[in-house]
Amino acid sequence: MKKILYLDNAATTSLDKRVLDEVIKFSSYYGNPSSLHFKGEEAKIKIEKVRERISKFIGAEKDEIFFTSGATEANNTIIKGLVRKNKDKNHILISSIEHPSVIESAECLKKEGFVVEKIKVDQEGIVDLNDLKSKINEKTLLVSVMHVNNEIGTIQPIEKISHICKEKKVFFHSDMVQSFKKIDIDVRKIDLDFASFSGHKINAMKGIGFFYKRRGIEIDPLINGGDQERNLRSGTENFLGIVSLGAALKIKKNKEKIRKQRDFILNEILKMKGVILNGSLEKRIYNNINVSFYGIEGESIVLLLSKKGICVSTGSACSSNKLSHSHVLEAIGVKSLYLNGAIRITLDEMNEAQINYFLNSLNEIINKLRKISLFKLNEWGKK
Repeated sequence: MKKILYLDNAATTSLDKRVLDEVIKFSSYYGNPSSLHFKGEEAKIKIEKVRERISKFIGAEKDEIFFTSGATEANNTIIKGLVRKNKDKNHILISSIEHPSVIESAECLKKEGFVVEKIKVDQEGIVDLNDLKSKINEKTLLVSVMHVNNEIGTIQPIEKISHICKEKKVFFHSDMVQSFKKIDIDVRKIDLDFASFSGHKINAMKGIGFFYKRRGIEIDPLINGGDQERNLRSGTENFLGIVSLGAALKIKKNKEKIRKQRDFILNEILKMKGVILNGSLEKRIYNNINVSFYGIEGESIVLLLSKKGICVSTGSACSSNKLSHSHVLEAIGVKSLYLNGAIRITLDEMNEAQINYFLNSLNEIINKLRKISLFKLNEWGKK
């Protein structure tokens, strides 16, 4: 039987058994939460309990939490909904390394006549605060910067960005998918206006997410119909998805153990010739490794590792079917012969045998690909 070693937790996570047990426990709650009878009421009560648990978890109020199908829908709803509600201002700022759902939402608005600009990042993938300040003007409505980058794991100075936005009287939104449950989040302390979250990144079911919207801010709904979620997200609630999300909040990870394992694996990889780390070494989420190999295709590494039962990725799973360079790696200035050789490794807890199996397999595959690569290691391919 093939070994399975799953190292693509930034793309999605496995459904935790404790979450599954909770889903099975509440599977008899099949009533529509909008129905007035007792079966609908029992589902509605459970949804509101989860909503309250989430609100406490991120320092929000219960009525500031809105369930969606995931963070992509949440990002679309916030960005499009805010801009279409406030047409007196037509300028939007997003970082140059945002998730495709933020970039493409902004591009969609650009076609409607709104002005979209991208904030520069440095070589480690950290937002240039001076560039942010210089680009905010009297027509700027919204700044959107993700908390942790989904490809290179860079952690942004979210409090500083929020402070700038508040000084300039500009709304601030953050995609918090990759930081959720990995970094303590208090939306009040950060002073956020909006934030987006996803369930399947924290061992809950796919197809469930939510967004935080500060009380008092009005946005237009993206989906119209049955007036669920206080008229901001119509459609029958994904009850079991919401249950799974509530259960996943209770799961605790040994973050320090994962960090130490990540550091060990990264140090071993960086001993190889012709490899660079993409993004910041220090300001990086604890389970992320993103490295590039000189003159080798990242897709080849992924496919050969997959044959050994090891799952990693080349970057964002949401754009893995698009044959183009990573916009994140381009933004941080990765050189051309490293650009296509990137792989992303995102960990959960491992044991020593698994770590050794991965490192030995990766070393074998890199050596094999080096022999057939047209781009031989030379002065340009050295660290």
